[in-house]
Amino acid sequence: MNAEIEWRFSEELVPYEYALAEMEARAAAVRAGEARELVWLLEHPPLFTAGTSADPAELFNPNGFPVYEAGRGGRYTYHGPGQRVGYLVLDLEKRGRDIRCFVHSLEGWMIAALGELGVEARREPGRIGIWTGHGPAEAKIGAIGVRVKRWVTLHGFSINVDPDLSHFGGIVPCGISEYGVTSLAALGRNSSIGALDDALVRTFPSFLNALRDISQAA
Repeated sequence: MNAEIEWRFSEELVPYEYALAEMEARAAAVRAGEARELVWLLEHPPLFTAGTSADPAELFNPNGFPVYEAGRGGRYTYHGPGQRVGYLVLDLEKRGRDIRCFVHSLEGWMIAALGELGVEARREPGRIGIWTGHGPAEAKIGAIGVRVKRWVTLHGFSINVDPDLSHFGGIVPCGISEYGVTSLAALGRNSSIGALDDALVRTFPSFLNALRDISQAA
């Protein structure tokens, strides 16, 4: 692992308010040069988050889960047990100052990690998130929602390992209603959080290298 970056792995469910406060504080400390960058892998209790483009008509919430204003881009997203969330507090001041590159590289990292677990995942033009399958089996397996504050990133991504997929029925996930949502477990793949974490660690260097490539070219 990169010595400049702290990795944190949370085994217990992390309350959303706590995670949001931690991210905000860490981002301020990174900008001030008082803390290392952070990759934080965790799970949340069942909840919905609203991005800056969230449409109230896309929130149904029959189970009455808490709904939080996230401050990130995007629309409504579900988080819950069995879904690995990755929060990234990275300094783009030294990694290229290119938000599009950051998002593209983040997508590539998710695709590479899923590939290590036997899932052929991809981007789809005009759609947010990471997708797998074709035809009737096409579905979303990962979501992305980021914010950049003073060139420090907040929020990040989620990958469905073995969540209760029925919970996604409480929203229109990321505003896309034409396709379903899937998970590693639903695809018959390794549904261990630890296996996904290991795959994310192994493929992280290529993600960092993609950011550095832009930085060196700038």
